[in-house]
Amino acid sequence: MKWMMSCCCLLLLYGCSVLPEVKPWQKGNLAKEEMTFGGDGFDDAFDDHIYFSKEASSGGRGLGGGGCGCN
Repeated sequence: MKWMMSCCCLLLLYGCSVLPEVKPWQKGNLAKEEMTFGGDGFDDAFDDHIYFSKEASSGGRGLGGGGCGCN
């Protein structure tokens, strides 16, 4: 049973590791500004405004917890 379970785990891990290669003609699509994190400055500023309005705080955007002091 233990051997069978380890074989199943190995097969699952192998299936996750086989990813298709990005072709040269597809790299142009991945280099577009829309594909980046935070590619739109206006959108980021709008998100910050909403976040600060809800949390009644500024800064610390990457940390968990709310403006109420609870984590």
